[in-house]
Amino acid sequence: MKSILLFFAVIVFYMLTRNYKSDGYNIKVDARQKFNGDLKDHEAGLLIALMAKVAKADGHVSELEAQMLSNTLTQLSSVFQNQEEIRAKLKDIYKKELEGFENTLEIAQKYLKLTKRDYRKRLSTLEYLLNLAFIDNEFTNEERMVCEDIANALEIKKSDFENLIKKFQNFYANQYNQQVNTLENAYKVLGASKEDDMIIIKSKYKKLVRANHPDLLMGKGAEQSIIDKATVKLQEINEAYGIIKKSRA
Repeated sequence: MKSILLFFAVIVFYMLTRNYKSDGYNIKVDARQKFNGDLKDHEAGLLIALMAKVAKADGHVSELEAQMLSNTLTQLSSVFQNQEEIRAKLKDIYKKELEGFENTLEIAQKYLKLTKRDYRKRLSTLEYLLNLAFIDNEFTNEERMVCEDIANALEIKKSDFENLIKKFQNFYANQYNQQVNTLENAYKVLGASKEDDMIIIKSKYKKLVRANHPDLLMGKGAEQSIIDKATVKLQEINEAYGIIKKSRA
């Protein structure tokens, strides 16, 4: 599940940075550049600052949010010649901007100034920030308010803002439904139910493993076709047991 959500974040990030240009600045993922100015006024620094506001909106930074930030820091800094230095500075910006929300609109307005003629880029930036807000599968009222304030400061149309929210709501709802369906199927494979405790489930799992273990069947003189089917079945049994264990961890 985590890998799927972070992969989706990478796609949004690519859409944001593939034409990452503004007056006086030029970020390209396929060309390294030297930068010695103040990153707080650079698109990269402003994006990280806005990410900090969104990540902190609900009062805590989740594991997935932290991982998405780490990926973003690495990807943004990789386009600079002085990569390690830039990454460290961007991380410092993030930590500082976690302290409060007073300057949120000021940061967004700076970003607007740099991207005044590029509405699509600002919309992609908002999409990335919403991805961060949604990534823990919980979009709180506080996160919505911060994102809406940023959207207004970036002069994003209300309809576009709402459409992006619906997009993420649908995406994460589908992910949840797929996860539930997978879990239900796992119980069916083991002949168990969600009401069973792990002792019962483990017992059923072991019984199925013994009945479908290729080595045991081979020792009993089973035909190769039966052994091949059992091998596939055993993999399904192991995957089902792993899904149930993970869901109860």
